[in-house]
Amino acid sequence: MRTVNRHMNLSDNKLMKMRVYLLLFFSLCLMPASRANAQNAAGEFSASDFSEASLTGSFRELYLGMALDDLKSALMKDELFRFRGDRDVSFLPVREQTLVETTGYSYIRRAFFQLQDEMVFIMSFSLDTRLMDHYSVFTTFVNKYGQPVTLSPSEAVWETDETRVSIERPLTVKYIDKVIFNRLTEESRTGRSRELLRREEFLGDF
Repeated sequence: MRTVNRHMNLSDNKLMKMRVYLLLFFSLCLMPASRANAQNAAGEFSASDFSEASLTGSFRELYLGMALDDLKSALMKDELFRFRGDRDVSFLPVREQTLVETTGYSYIRRAFFQLQDEMVFIMSFSLDTRLMDHYSVFTTFVNKYGQPVTLSPSEAVWETDETRVSIERPLTVKYIDKVIFNRLTEESRTGRSRELLRREEFLGDF
């Protein structure tokens, strides 16, 4: 009887050890997936989910960095845009930038192009939500570029060191040349700092 009990205890111990090993094994296997799900829920994705190599700042024959004359020519030829030539081109003297604003046909409702030194550094396309939905555009980008770098209720963003592409709600796709944009932002910040300094110096004269 004692021999039988000893064998039963040994078997119980083996079963218990096997259960512990199996539990540890499955915990380790499921840990990366749980971590990934937590990141997705928080709107953050790892670099491996994003394909930088395929991200380009272009839409059809329009692209970041193109010259003003090339932009006007491309808009004139593209059947998606109701471009009227120089009537849709304006100069922003405060920023020393050129703005091209045009309406569109079909899926494009409006399009905006900002140029610095006659080079496109921002392209923005507002889509017609009656003909196109946010989910279709988002899944197209995910299939092409991978998961976004950041995701929030207001926008999804894909970016590299040079380019930022976003889908903004309700439904606008925006391309930004980060190199030019960051330079202009820094220049604007420096200009404001200098103006504040001059203001303080002026007040100090009283």
